[in-house]
This record gives sequence, C-alpha cells and structure tokens, in this order.
Amino acid sequence: MSGPAGTHLVIDCRYTRLGAHDGISRFTASLVEHLLPLLRDDERLTMLVSDERQRAMLPAGVPVHRVSGPTSPREPLVARQVNRIAPDVVFSPMQTMGSRGRRYPLALTLHDLIYYAHPTPPRDLPGPVRLLWRLYHRAWWPQRMLLNGADAIVTVSETTRALIERHRLTRRPVVVVPNAADRPDPAPERARPEGGVELVYMGSFMPYKNVETLARALHGMPRARLHLLSRIRPADRERLLALAPAGAIVAHNGVSDEEYRALLDGATALVHASRDEGFGIPLVEAMGRGTPVIVSDTPIFREIGGDAALYAPADDPSAFAAALTALLAPGEWERRSRAGLAQAARFDWGRSAALLLALLRELAARGR
Repeated sequence: MSGPAGTHLVIDCRYTRLGAHDGISRFTASLVEHLLPLLRDDERLTMLVSDERQRAMLPAGVPVHRVSGPTSPREPLVARQVNRIAPDVVFSPMQTMGSRGRRYPLALTLHDLIYYAHPTPPRDLPGPVRLLWRLYHRAWWPQRMLLNGADAIVTVSETTRALIERHRLTRRPVVVVPNAADRPDPAPERARPEGGVELVYMGSFMPYKNVETLARALHGMPRARLHLLSRIRPADRERLLALAPAGAIVAHNGVSDEEYRALLDGATALVHASRDEGFGIPLVEAMGRGTPVIVSDTPIFREIGGDAALYAPADDPSAFAAALTALLAPGEWERRSRAGLAQAARFDWGRSAALLLALLRELAARGR
C-alpha cells in the first residue's frame, strides 16, 4: 500500500475545535505536534479535517485531506474517502470512526467508560446525536462492534485499560498512550501563596463532576474562595452559589489559557470532586506548575496524582475541608508542591507520541 514517498501515516483531526481546544482536540493536536520531529525521512503524515478552519488549531505545514465530519450520516463509510489518499495506517483519537471498506490498518481511541455509568451526553451536541449517545451507552455491544472493527485500541490510562479488559470490550490489543499537559520549562519554584486561600476548579458542571461537594465543603473552609473557571449556565451558577457561604464562590464563566495559568500560579490548590474521569488533565496542569491538588479518591485520580495529591471521598465535603487543613500545616504545602512537579513530569507529550508512533509503525508493517 505504500506510495513512493514511503510510509504514510494519517491522523484523524476532525475532532479539533475551532478557537479553543477541548480535551480531545488538545490530545489530537499535541500528539501531531510531537509526532512530527520523531518521523523518519521515509515517513510522512497527513491530517484529516472536516472543516478548513481546523488548520488554525493544528501544527502548521502539515498536509491535510478534507473528508466528511465525524457526526455526518456518511461516517460509517468514511473509510472510502480516506482510502483515496492510500494511507499505510490511520489513527483516530475517538472510537467512532467508520471502518467499513477500509484498505489500511486502523487504531481507534477509547478514552473512558464514564458515560455507561453517567449517560447524560455533553450539552453542546445536536439533539439527534444526544439521543443516539444515550442509546449507544445503554448496552456494551455497540462499543464492542466499533472496537473490534479496528486493528488496535489506544487508551489514555491504565485505569481505563483495566476497565476495557474487565468488560471484555475488544479482542484487539490495547495500548496506553497517556494524556499529558504542557508544563513550564524550567519547572517553577513555587512559594506558598500569602493572604487568603484561593481554590481553583477547572472542568464542566455535568452531574458526575460533583461540583456540589466542593461548594458544600466551603462551609468547613472559612478562609477559602473557590474559583469556577469554565463556562457555566446561569442555573448551575445559582445552584452552586446557594450551596456555599456567601461570597465564597467566584464564577469566571470561562478564562483564557493565560488567565488559567495565572490563577493556578496564585492558587493554594486545585480541587476536583469528580466521581469518574477518563484521565485528569487539570491535575497534571496544576501539578506541573507546582500547585498542589485535592481530589476525590478514585482509581484514575490515584493513577494521575500518585503520592503528590491529597484525597477525599467524592461525596464527603467535610473530608475535603480536612484535606485543605492538612495541606496548610507547616511545611506540607511546600512538600506537596515539589512532589506535584515530579509527578506531573511523568506525563509528557513527547513520550506519549513515541508510544503512539511505535504502535503505528507496527500496524503499518503488519499491513504491508
């Protein structure tokens, strides 16, 4: 299948957002960026897009090929469009890429199994897609059918890999390509913030995120303010304000990357009470800047936070308040800050890109 230019790697970049990255979008763009310097002279890379504007959010100078969108009715047969550029291997950052009729090896990504336990779909999806989302997550067989249509499965954590195996979701090999986050270079020398206790929450307000526990915990944190950074619906904002002491919540309703970094750099801790996650990017972002984290005691947060994080049961506001008290003990903030820097260094885009490239080379060789 190889063309005259050698091995042709194709990355599905159709989930790239316009204007600002979300998790899947950043995962895709970051892997492409860090794959490029690893390619051999006989390897070339093409990005699949569904909207020409996606180029602005992706590495410059990389060839693109436009195909139909991932939510298009044409998605089950999208492989026929991809076949035209004769790839030696294709990687998609999602598991829903159509595989029927493909003439290339394919690696799909399953980030997590959150929506089987919490089936409410993201609010920004179109109505028909939200309905299909709910139906899809009512049984395991659609997931198995998609995954077994590929040659290999990528996931972002050992926690999700174990869940895939537990539920016997695929007969294909499962390879962990960890998510990551950009970190300052060199690592910052943080000092304990002076003045009040400023806590940061970065994430959505979907029910499983359990931000209510953080709001209630503020009653046991008399000096603390909680900064909610993501865009928030008025109803969610009012509900959370009603659960917390007056003046203890600051709802930013969206921040830029620069504002986010500045808030982390001045924060006492990042806090997260989610009942379920596929990874935990905010933890890596905070620890990478020397900001300690206080998070719910779940397998995935244990994997990401290691010994650097402080943990509390997800639905126990008093335990979150106690964890903050422990963090503020003499010397403890400084110790957790240093430990967080070391823990965050484990999640590196360069290493993740190298793991992905090794898999893609193996699949391409097998395909030939």
